[in-house]
Amino acid sequence: MRLRIEHRTHYEFSQPQRRLVQLLRVTPPSFDGQAVVDWHVEVDCDARLKRSRDGYGNEVTMLYVDGPIDRIALTVGGEVLTENKAGMVQGAMEPLPVEMFLRPTPQTIADAAITSFAHDIAESAADPLSRLHGLCGALYHRLRFDAADGNPHRDAASTFSDGHGVCQDHAHVFLAAARVLGHPARYVSGHLWRSDGQHIQPAAHAWAEAWVEGYGWIGFDPANGVSPTDAYVRVAIGLDYRDAAPVAGARVGGGTEELHVEVAVAEASQQRQSQSQ
Repeated sequence: MRLRIEHRTHYEFSQPQRRLVQLLRVTPPSFDGQAVVDWHVEVDCDARLKRSRDGYGNEVTMLYVDGPIDRIALTVGGEVLTENKAGMVQGAMEPLPVEMFLRPTPQTIADAAITSFAHDIAESAADPLSRLHGLCGALYHRLRFDAADGNPHRDAASTFSDGHGVCQDHAHVFLAAARVLGHPARYVSGHLWRSDGQHIQPAAHAWAEAWVEGYGWIGFDPANGVSPTDAYVRVAIGLDYRDAAPVAGARVGGGTEELHVEVAVAEASQQRQSQSQ
C-alpha cells in the first residue's frame, strides 16, 4: 500500500511558557516491507530541530522553543510504501541484544492473574509461534477496546483486571505475558490504516513484537487480534509506551496545558482523488 499520514499535535497553555523542549519519535524508518517516500516535521513557530537516534535505534527529533509562547502546533507526516510481511520485521536497525527485551518495566509487570493466563495459553500451544499467536487472539477476546479509557501511566495488571483499555494497554498486557513465558517482547508505536473508512483518528496506534527463534521479530496486535499487515506503519520501539511515545518533553512556566491530537491515515491515491474533486 501507499499510505499518506498526517499527525497533528496542538498545545495550548493557560499562561505563556518561557521554554519548551520536546522529544519527537514521529519519523518512521525504512526496512524490508516499509519504505519512507517522503517525511516532514513542521512547527508553527520559531523552533530549533535536532535529529538523531536513541538507544533503541529510533529516529528522534529534539525540538527547542524559546518563549514567551502560549500555543504551539506540530504537523508531521508524509508517504510510506508498505508490503504485507505477515508481521515479520527484517532489515530494521537492531542496536540492542534480543535479551534486553525480556526486562520488565513498571507498566509491564506480570501479576499472578496475567502469569496464570499466559501459562494456560502456553499449555495448549505446540510451538513458540503458535503460543504467541494464541496469546494475541486470547487477549483480543479477553480485553475490550475502550477509546475513552486512555491513561499513559496505566499498568498491565490494572488493564487485565479491568478487562478493557486502549491499544497501548493491550500491548502492555501482551508484553507482560510474553516475557513471563520467556519470550523477548517490545512495544511498538505507529499508525494503522483502517479499512472501515475511519481515516481520522484521535491518536497513533500501538502493538507489540516478540522474538521467535528461527523467524526473528514478529508483530502482534492484540487490540485487533492479528499480526501487522501492509495497513500498518511502524515508527518506534521500546520496552513500553514511555520508550516509544510519539511526543514527550518538558516546559518552563506555570499554568496548565491542553493537548489536542489528530491523526489522518489514508491511501495516498484516494487522498489525491478527493483533493482533485
